[in-house]
Amino acid sequence: MNYYLISLAAADLLAGLLVVPLSIYPALTDSWPLGDVLCSIAGYVEATLWAVSVYSFMWISVDRYLAIRKPLRYETVQTPSRCQCWVIFTWLTSMLACCPPLLQGSTGYASGAPYFDPEAFVCHLNWTGMSAYSVTLVILVLCPTLATVAYTYFYIFSSMRKMRSSLLQQDKEYATALSENLSNPTHLMSFILVMTFWLSWLPFICLTLYEYLAQHRIDSIPFLHFTVFWLGICNSFFKLFIYVAMSPLFRHKLRIFCLSYLCCGAAKRNSANNRRPLTSGSANRNHHHHHHNNEIIYRR
Repeated sequence: MNYYLISLAAADLLAGLLVVPLSIYPALTDSWPLGDVLCSIAGYVEATLWAVSVYSFMWISVDRYLAIRKPLRYETVQTPSRCQCWVIFTWLTSMLACCPPLLQGSTGYASGAPYFDPEAFVCHLNWTGMSAYSVTLVILVLCPTLATVAYTYFYIFSSMRKMRSSLLQQDKEYATALSENLSNPTHLMSFILVMTFWLSWLPFICLTLYEYLAQHRIDSIPFLHFTVFWLGICNSFFKLFIYVAMSPLFRHKLRIFCLSYLCCGAAKRNSANNRRPLTSGSANRNHHHHHHNNEIIYRR
């Protein structure tokens, strides 16, 4: 599962480095001063990273399902090379799936090109002129992803409830492996990560669907679009608290990182102090000490 978590963390990191900084200056000026090309790129990056997160959560749920469904064969089924291939597939598919909206029109919302949202202070891909393609993506990508997540976690938690009764019907080796996998805290942590992601983005998804179906943009409620979009973006920030609260491995690595950073900082300060030139007082004391030693040697 570590490869999928790394993929998820990479998507969150890129969102923090690319999406958030490009929204700071437009928030101050209420306009997009960086040109249409960069607006298209920003909207494309935003949509791609969102798709990567959706896929990553699906693979995490499948990974946890296999750990429970096939505890004895889990290591042979979920090999590192296979996980890496699924991660590469996730990024390539997400990048390709978000390309068609870039080929629409020239500029402006009506032309179908990516547009700047003056309330959320971000650029979005425009899917209004691609109804057939949008429906296809929902049917082939979003619906299977949600169905997979729902089924796998239903199976996992059902297995947890039935663990005591079902283990009696299995052989000892299988029972031991299943018991170890069910006691792994990553099941609950991954479920909370998934729920946090979808609950954070649910208001934005509902608002977007409503405006698309009603062909009417809601402008009467102040800061509505800003709130629902940045609530979804903040799910990356919420994940940090979940990792700290529920992952012993993450806390261990974080502690090592903090200690190494503090130690490196203290070592740099000590080395800087050692390289500091002598003051005139200390130089005179050293000279007097050296002269006194010479006198003792001469008397001897």
